[in-house]
Amino acid sequence: MVFKIKIQKLIIILLIVTILASLFVYYDSNSLYNSAYAVSAADKKFIKYVEFNVPYTLMDSAMKYDINSHDTDKPLNWIELIAYLAAKYGGNFSKYKSKNLDELVNKLKKGETIEELTKNMKYYSYYFEAYTAVLGGFLGEFEIEVPVKDAPEQKEWVKKYGLIAFSPVARDFYYSHYDDFGDSRSYGFKRKHLGNDLIGQVGIPIVAVEGGVVEALGWNKYGGWRIGIRSFDKKRYYYYAHLRKNFPYNKDLKEGSIVKAGDVIGYMGRTGYSDTENTNNITTPHLHFGMQLIFDESQKESDNEIWINVYNIVRLLSRNKSKTVKNMETKEYKRVYDIKY
Repeated sequence: MVFKIKIQKLIIILLIVTILASLFVYYDSNSLYNSAYAVSAADKKFIKYVEFNVPYTLMDSAMKYDINSHDTDKPLNWIELIAYLAAKYGGNFSKYKSKNLDELVNKLKKGETIEELTKNMKYYSYYFEAYTAVLGGFLGEFEIEVPVKDAPEQKEWVKKYGLIAFSPVARDFYYSHYDDFGDSRSYGFKRKHLGNDLIGQVGIPIVAVEGGVVEALGWNKYGGWRIGIRSFDKKRYYYYAHLRKNFPYNKDLKEGSIVKAGDVIGYMGRTGYSDTENTNNITTPHLHFGMQLIFDESQKESDNEIWINVYNIVRLLSRNKSKTVKNMETKEYKRVYDIKY
């Protein structure tokens, strides 16, 4: 009888030990799994969607505040101003009133900080990161050539702070455009228009909006002759399409080339909508100009691409156009005033 009781106690002890061991293994393996998942999630935690619907008037006013305050003891950051209002409105800029921007600026000038003002704004950090990806390369310090006051045929370097990015169309060349982002397109398959069409004449010089590296150069059946340029911070991919038949690019341009903001890169045309290279299948000469945001390399050339509406950006950049001159021997255009930044 005593022996049976001892056996039963031993069995109970073994069962308890087995259960505890199982729980330990389960907890330990779960911890490792959760740890690995956390690392994986952290690695892949990046912005996957951006709707850029910031009004032109807000961008214009915020940029002026930034430029005018640059040399003061309380410089303003235009992207912070815009992101604050986006968080305030929940991304709905139909609520925008200029007095809201002025009130924010006055608070900052009086000594309040953007960190204090946004500490309870849940989505401010998202908007700031998203809008920095869009506008981060547009303002800064730079040197640019300008004509000498009393000798306009000569040039001199001057230091400036302001708009570094340029209009995609060179100075003195007319174009028209409207907000056509999201319009329907049907060639190949039904899809949305992911850019802004700038309508003009064949041969108009097209310039790099921002400095960067040429990542794509050649034929695409949808975009015809096209150029893809990645900004130096790798956040923005600029797409210029439907370039001129036979002479789409400046001849020294190739994949891997480094370009500066304001450099002539190609010429407006009407190529595309064909599997056959160098075909004019577009009725109206125009530049298709687009901007893709890249927060992770997995978004490049995938189903997860983020293309934003650049219509108001084109409007903003129209105040900074690169002056060009044509070389009558090579038939190429080059910029007149160089830039350093």
